[in-house]
Amino acid sequence: MERRTADGGREGLLNVIDLEATCWQGQPPPGAVSEVTEIGLTVVDLDARERVGRHRVLVRPARSRVSVFCTELTGITQAEADRGVSFAQACATLVREHGAGLWPWASWGDYDRRQFVRQCAADGVPHPFGHPPERTHTNAKAVFTDAHGLRRRPGMARALELAGLPLEGRHHRGVDDAWNIAALVLRLADLGVWPAAGGRGGP
Repeated sequence: MERRTADGGREGLLNVIDLEATCWQGQPPPGAVSEVTEIGLTVVDLDARERVGRHRVLVRPARSRVSVFCTELTGITQAEADRGVSFAQACATLVREHGAGLWPWASWGDYDRRQFVRQCAADGVPHPFGHPPERTHTNAKAVFTDAHGLRRRPGMARALELAGLPLEGRHHRGVDDAWNIAALVLRLADLGVWPAAGGRGGP
C-alpha cells in the first residue's frame, strides 16, 4: 500500500529543482529583470534510492529577453523561450502535476528558492511550494559541504567530482542540472546525512 503523509503527499518523494533565468554579462538592460526561463525537475524516491521522474518546463519571460550570453551559457534561445508557458502557468503545473506543496523540495544552493520568492511576489503568483517557502526546502549544497567537512561550498560540477559521480548532460541546463543534483542527493542519503524533512536553508 502506498504511504501518504498527513497532507496527502507520498512519503519518501523529493522534488529536486534547478532554475535557469535570463542573465547578462554585466548589468541588465534598462527595465529588464532576471526571470525564469526553465524549470528542471527530477523526482527522487528516497526510500527506493532512485530517480523516478525527469521533467522540463520552459517559461516565457515577460520583462526581459534571452541575451546571447545567456544562450551561450544555457543553450536556451529567445525563440525557444517564446514557446514556453507563463511563469504563473509553470507554477500551476508544478502544483498540479508534480506535487509541489505536498512533497519537500531541494536545490543546489539557495538561489532557486530566492528566485521563486522574488518572481512570485513580482508577478502576484502563489508560491508553488507553500508558505513559508523555506519550510520544505533543503539546500543540498549546504548538506554536502557539511557532510564532507569542506571549508567552502562547491559548485555542482565540483561536488560531482568530489563524490566520484559523472556530470550527465549539459551543465547550466536546468533539466540536466536537476538530474545531476538528484544523484548527489541520493549519495547524501546513502551516507545517512540527508535531512528527514525539508527546511535546511543557507546560501
